[in-house]
Amino acid sequence: MSHSSKSVSELGFDALSDRLRKSLTSDGNAADNTNKPDFRELDLGSPISPLRVGPAVSSSSSSSGSGSGSGGNGNGSHFLSTSRRSDSGELSADSSPTSSKSTHFRSYSAGGTGGHPLIYSGGSSATSPTTNVLPTGNICPSGRVLKTGMMASRTSKPDVLSLGTGNYGHGSIMRGGSAIKSAVAGGRGENPVSGNSNPSVSRRSSTDPEDLKRLGNEEYKKGHFIEALSFYDRAISLSPENAAYHCNRAAALMCLKRLTEAVKECDEAIKLESGYVRAHHRLGSLLISLGQVENARRHLCFPGYQPDPKELQKLQEVEKHLNKCTDCRRVRDWGGTLRESDAAISSGADSCPQLFACKAEALLKLRQLDDADLILSNVPKFNASSCLSCSQSKFFGMLSEAYLLFVRAQIDMAMGRFENAVTSIEKSVQIEPRNVEVAVLLQNIRSLSRARARGNDLFKSERFTEACSAYGEGLRLDPSNPILYCNRAACWFKLGQLERSLDDCNQALLIHPNYTKALLRRAATYSKLERWAESVRDYEVLRRELPNNNDIAESLFHAQVALKKSLGEEVYNMKFGGEVELIAGLDQFKAAVASTGASVVLFKSTSDLQCKQISPFLDTLCTRYPSINFLKVDIEESPAIASVENVRIVPTIKIYKKGIRMKEMVCPCREVLESSVRHYSF
Repeated sequence: MSHSSKSVSELGFDALSDRLRKSLTSDGNAADNTNKPDFRELDLGSPISPLRVGPAVSSSSSSSGSGSGSGGNGNGSHFLSTSRRSDSGELSADSSPTSSKSTHFRSYSAGGTGGHPLIYSGGSSATSPTTNVLPTGNICPSGRVLKTGMMASRTSKPDVLSLGTGNYGHGSIMRGGSAIKSAVAGGRGENPVSGNSNPSVSRRSSTDPEDLKRLGNEEYKKGHFIEALSFYDRAISLSPENAAYHCNRAAALMCLKRLTEAVKECDEAIKLESGYVRAHHRLGSLLISLGQVENARRHLCFPGYQPDPKELQKLQEVEKHLNKCTDCRRVRDWGGTLRESDAAISSGADSCPQLFACKAEALLKLRQLDDADLILSNVPKFNASSCLSCSQSKFFGMLSEAYLLFVRAQIDMAMGRFENAVTSIEKSVQIEPRNVEVAVLLQNIRSLSRARARGNDLFKSERFTEACSAYGEGLRLDPSNPILYCNRAACWFKLGQLERSLDDCNQALLIHPNYTKALLRRAATYSKLERWAESVRDYEVLRRELPNNNDIAESLFHAQVALKKSLGEEVYNMKFGGEVELIAGLDQFKAAVASTGASVVLFKSTSDLQCKQISPFLDTLCTRYPSINFLKVDIEESPAIASVENVRIVPTIKIYKKGIRMKEMVCPCREVLESSVRHYSF
């Protein structure tokens, strides 16, 4: 008995098969690799067939000398085939053999009906292959075991056991002695088919889908997801029926946050191979991040396989907070809804559009409209209707897309985007025609839009009393709509009912604190009521929000003048929109700072850089705070003023009130300067 035959009889085929199957199925970390790209697909066919990758190829040793389908991609590996696939159908690079001391298996087809057991070449290392001597016990195409000399008489190209790569093990079979150089090149990542020593050339010219997948995996592990995606795309174009390529593509898409495409790729992989465990686990992980717990559980807990404990725990946490969120929303506990939606997102559903929409809805009900609008505008993008796994998923009793439109319609209405609100709710009804909550909102929004349009038409016609009634009808349908309160306040203002106008403005600002139009209307109402301090306060806020609005600046100025008069202060020589006054003499300076109101004086030097930087800013402040006098003094041209005021460092800024110095700042920053000016503008 030859050395090879003796080894097989000692180990036994069953033991060998069990050993390989165990190496494929006993990896407890299979689920941990859910977000890593997959590597080589195993096809476990007949015990006597050659080991091969991906789609089935001819298993007979032909006269052309081609070995396994993987022999040409530089991986240097052959995979055993039995009558069924492994659990994942893949071999992770992390678990690939790398030691040169491992046993090297070889496989050929028995051909015909021979059914001979698998022969492997003892336990010797493949690090120093013999180029002219065949190991004993090779199987020829006829199924007979030949001696070395017999094989040599049939062909002049001896079979050689190449080195292969460290990732997928040793033992590729190649024809001809020249194959060794190519195989060694493959072990370095070069093209093993052409022997090309330029890796970039082989990357561009490779037409082997397995080689492209390997290159994609390398880019993925480096974090180059776009490059990895490009390789996977090329592999799929060459072999579109290979489930592993689609699964790997999904992994790259996940890292690029292209979740809709990632789910579709997982769906495609499972469609091609329904028992593909890794694709199920990857899809399950994706669905957790999308908040679709029931769909996720179906794929994570795949029959016959244990789910990853970490993913299962994440699923349970997300499900717990989702259930609590649903309960809070049902009883209109919007604080609890906001809290639980945040918790569900933090637990793992961080790409779930519906949870972000739920958070926006809760903020809307809590009268935080700007925050609600901001969150809704940044909802993660995911098209559930285009994915088989997600198209029928529901949130709060509505299909996913319908709920997003339902929330968007409410926020559009609150923000005054009435036409957009009608469009959104009508689309929601098309998706969920039988949902009562959606149907009620549709009716309310349509009625509200009609009431607002009628009120606007009546206001334009100066029929203010009828316009008040129209807006009031809309408010009976939606008592929390700030737009209608503000519009009705304008009607009360025109009718001279200032207290009622003020009440509606306050109500609008209570619902939407940053509603500029309501704040402007309230400031004007305060002025009409001669409540100057409140009017100045509102105009100051508006001035900060709209610093370039000249109308607001002028209204602020007049309110400030009126406030000073009401307090008994002198208001002579106060003018709106004056320019910065250039002071040339001491008498001019004393008269300017002694005038009514505050005066801000910049002591500068033409040659000083800091003075050149702050001088234009003083011009800007002059337009923002028209009730203050702004002056500039060049100490080089007016040394007498600098001497009297004891100015030695420039830029120096002093603030005076009725000739009395109130504050002095040396080289102030812009923020400090404007804060001081604002303080003395009252």
